[in-house]
Amino acid sequence: MSALKIAAGLLLLPAILFAASAPSGSQDALELQKTRERFVRERGAKTFYPADRFDLSGLPAYQPEEQVSGKLRIWGNNYLADSGLAQVWEEEFRKVQPGIQIEWNLKSAATALGALWAGAADIGITGRGILWSERLAFQREYDYDVTEIVSSTGSYNVAGWSNALGIFVHKDNPISKLTFAQLDGIFGAAREGGWGPDFEWHREVARGPEKNIRTWGQLGLTGEWKDKPINPYGLNLRYEQSLRIANPILMGSDKWNERIKLFANFTDANGKLITAAQQVMEHLDEDRYGIGYGGVMNLTPRTKALAIAEKDGGPYVPLTLETVHDRSYPLIGETFFYVNRKPGTPVDPKVREFIRYILSRQGQQAVARDGKYLPLTASALQDQRRKLD
Repeated sequence: MSALKIAAGLLLLPAILFAASAPSGSQDALELQKTRERFVRERGAKTFYPADRFDLSGLPAYQPEEQVSGKLRIWGNNYLADSGLAQVWEEEFRKVQPGIQIEWNLKSAATALGALWAGAADIGITGRGILWSERLAFQREYDYDVTEIVSSTGSYNVAGWSNALGIFVHKDNPISKLTFAQLDGIFGAAREGGWGPDFEWHREVARGPEKNIRTWGQLGLTGEWKDKPINPYGLNLRYEQSLRIANPILMGSDKWNERIKLFANFTDANGKLITAAQQVMEHLDEDRYGIGYGGVMNLTPRTKALAIAEKDGGPYVPLTLETVHDRSYPLIGETFFYVNRKPGTPVDPKVREFIRYILSRQGQQAVARDGKYLPLTASALQDQRRKLD
């Protein structure tokens, strides 16, 4: 073999190795959207929990405070349409409020806030919290903040339906629980500050590299684990799931562990959607020293979920259907209604009555029957109702 051929082969070797490790399929954005639509429709037709699993007797029954009429325009969260929950809500609400017509535009949560601040929607619905850019746009348009109301708890284990996020490791790993501070040390890095829930920059949450946790020994493991590096895995940082880690755990910082391996959804060679969370779990299944986040529905026989505590010393809460429903697990998902309400003024009566219906026993029973999102607890529901006053 000539020297020229050998040199050419060496130049091609990195590309060959990359191709061997890269996903077999397509990440074309439009093709991926079509694959995702099929994926969501399949899950939308299923019920994952029996309707009687949750005791809703403590929730208040819906009693109209006034009869309202007119058109109610609702934009956003496509999962309400994909599951049929939106239609059920409309049919049941109109039995007691027959003067209302609802115009749904449920293509994506990405449309919700834009439609609201542009005046095209009366209610914007998302399956994730408001983004920094969305809130900024609303504030600049109106010079006040948007009103946010939690409408249900996210699912326990249904991909797409705002499922709770678990922290996972290989089953051989002796670790069983971690705190938010420890997770910050693992997934995060030195930072100069972070964005708070108030969407303001907070310098007081800055930290240095001395708080980085990069070996299992730093978490108290001994023996063979003591000097082993922690291999972190995660989802594309543009996905909302990564924001649900960064905001509470990394204190709103965008500074992540420099060694984190990130994954994105793709369509495989058979036209099946392969999610980023699936890929994280597949790597943890093979990596005894790995740690990652994602959904419990992707758990394998060789991986396990850790109990999580928001504060040092606990309580440490395991990831279960019960702890997600009662909202004691610290990394639950939520769905939100957003309303344009000028401070000091009442909520539009038809908007108020519809949200009061959602935040009632009947509205949450519809959530429970749908079997994906989880109904609110009585205390959480009352907290949200007070936002309408």
